Amino acid sequence: MNVQFKKGALELCVLALLDKQDHYGYELANKISKRIAISEGSVYPLLRRLAKEEYFTTYLQESKEGPSRKYYCLTDKGRDYLHQLIHEWVQFTSGVNKLLQESDHIE
Repeated sequence: MNVQFKKGALELCVLALLDKQDHYGYELANKISKRIAISEGSVYPLLRRLAKEEYFTTYLQESKEGPSRKYYCLTDKGRDYLHQLIHEWVQFTSGVNKLLQESDHIE
């Protein structure tokens, strides 16, 4: 899949998953990679940037399977940003789909 497609959608996917429940980094990467081919390493820079922009907070939680894990929790600011991204995504994909239909590339 085109890298730029994935790059744009990855942020939306991370925020959408965190809207349902808190997750740690590897868990997010694993859930996303089941649907979209991504490398685990592509998620962590995004997590750092989104945390810096205060779209979520982090906390450590002990794990039964090793060291403590850093969990990410969506903030109200992050939830507002997610809703904005969803709106933009729907408009964008709708426009692209209409163009593809008009050019007889999809039905």
